[in-house]
Amino acid sequence: MSIYKNILIVRTDKIGDIVLTLPLAELIKRHYPESKVTFLVKNYTKNIVALNKYVDEIIVLPEIKGKPDYRSLLKTLKIKHYDAAVTVYPRAGMAWALFRAGINLRIGTGYRWYSFLFNKKVYKHRKYGTDHELDLNVELLTHLNINYTPAPNNVHFSIQPNQVDLYKVKMILEESGIQNAENALIIHPGSHGSAIDWPQAHFKSLIEILARELNIHIIITGSLNEFDICQNLVTSKKVKNLAGKFTLNELTALISKSAMLVANSTGPIHIAAAMNKMVIGFYPKIPAASVTRWGPYTENRIIFEPEIKCNNCTRKQCEEFDCMSSIKPEIVATEIISYFSGKQ
Repeated sequence: MSIYKNILIVRTDKIGDIVLTLPLAELIKRHYPESKVTFLVKNYTKNIVALNKYVDEIIVLPEIKGKPDYRSLLKTLKIKHYDAAVTVYPRAGMAWALFRAGINLRIGTGYRWYSFLFNKKVYKHRKYGTDHELDLNVELLTHLNINYTPAPNNVHFSIQPNQVDLYKVKMILEESGIQNAENALIIHPGSHGSAIDWPQAHFKSLIEILARELNIHIIITGSLNEFDICQNLVTSKKVKNLAGKFTLNELTALISKSAMLVANSTGPIHIAAAMNKMVIGFYPKIPAASVTRWGPYTENRIIFEPEIKCNNCTRKQCEEFDCMSSIKPEIVATEIISYFSGKQ
C-alpha cells in the first residue's frame, strides 16, 4: 500500500506556472496509484487544473480583499489530513499553514527565511535561471521517492478541453465568420509583465505580412482590457479580434483546435505547448525570464531572442537598449510562412 495516500500540491500563482506544475499529478499517480492528489490554487486558475484527469480535488486559496487568508486555509487543511504537501510556490504564510496543519511531510525550498517550516528541502535557487521551471518542479518529488528526469518528449500535461467549451468556441468562431479553426493562427500579443514583451508595432507588422502572404484565419486573443490594443492589430479581413470573448477554458479549447500560437512569455504559450501545438515565442535574455527558465516545454517550438549580444542581462538594461525590438517581424514571418506552406 502507498505510504502517501493524500498529497497536496501548492501552486498559487499564474496560469503558466500552473501548467508547468500539472505533470506532477500524473507522476504521483504513476508511483502511487491509490493516492489522492489535490491542487491548492488561486480561483482564476482552478478551471484549467480541472481539465487534468489526474487531479482528484481542487482547493481554492481563500482571500480577504485580494490577500491570502491563511487562517481560513488552516481550518481546511486540518480537516483534509494530508500525508504530504509539495510547495511549488512557497510563501511564508503558506509554509506556516502547512506546518500548523500537522502535515507530516512538507516539501519546499531550503533558501528562504521560513524554510525551517519545511521538513524536506530542495536547495536550488530559481532566480538564476539555470534550470527550467518544470524540471525544478519535478525535482521536488524526489522527497516522495519519485525520481524522474523530465524532457519534452516524456512529460504529459493531460489537459483535455471539455465538450461544452469546445461548443462555445465553435459558436463564437462561426459568429466571426470562421467555420474551421484547424488551419488558424492565434496571436496573443499581451502578457502580465513577467517578462519583456515583443513590441506591439512588431506584432502589427508581422500580421500585415502574414495576412498578405497566407490564406489562413488570424485570430487575435487577449483579455477584455486588451481589446483596444488587439483591435489596433486588425489590418485585414483575415484578422479577427476576439479579445475578451473567451474564458480561460474556452481559450484552451480554441488553442486545441488551432494550428499555431504566437505569443510572448505568458500563460497561453504554455497551454499551447502542453497540447503539442506549434508555438512561436519571444523571450528576453534576462536569466530569470529567459527561454532556459520559462520556455514552452515542447519540441514543437521556434524561439526568438534579441539579436543584441549582451552579458549579465538585466531588465533595466534590456528595456534601455530596447533589445526585444531587434527581433525583426520579417524573420518571424518567414518561419511562420514556411510552417504553413509545409502543411498544405
